[in-house]
Amino acid sequence: MKPTPTFCKSDYQFLRELILKSKNSTNTKEANQLSQELDRAVISKESELDSSVIRINSVVTIEDVKAKKQMKIQIVLPSSADVKQSKISILAPLSVAIIGFKENDEVDWELPAGIKTLKIVAVDNSAVHHS
Repeated sequence: MKPTPTFCKSDYQFLRELILKSKNSTNTKEANQLSQELDRAVISKESELDSSVIRINSVVTIEDVKAKKQMKIQIVLPSSADVKQSKISILAPLSVAIIGFKENDEVDWELPAGIKTLKIVAVDNSAVHHS
């Protein structure tokens, strides 16, 4: 069973606004998926949010469970995305798959070639802006 994503109120509201703004963009499918994740999310106070929950600006180490391959990415706003620096837009499918989850969670990520299971190995929130 898929774990339930958790967001602090400020991230939740920010992502809702981002989804509204991106309705007419090329990321409509991802925006809809993110919206579905937000619909089932638990919203908590910033002070009560688990420090290992993936947020905007989190640096995350994930592992493809089947291939045993790890990669490190940072989830950023679309305007800051830079694949060469492993900065992935919050509206990219991979970010949508893992945002709101925490260390040791396993999530399924849908790719054109099929579904991959990703394990969240480590989350570094030192770059996250706390509101």
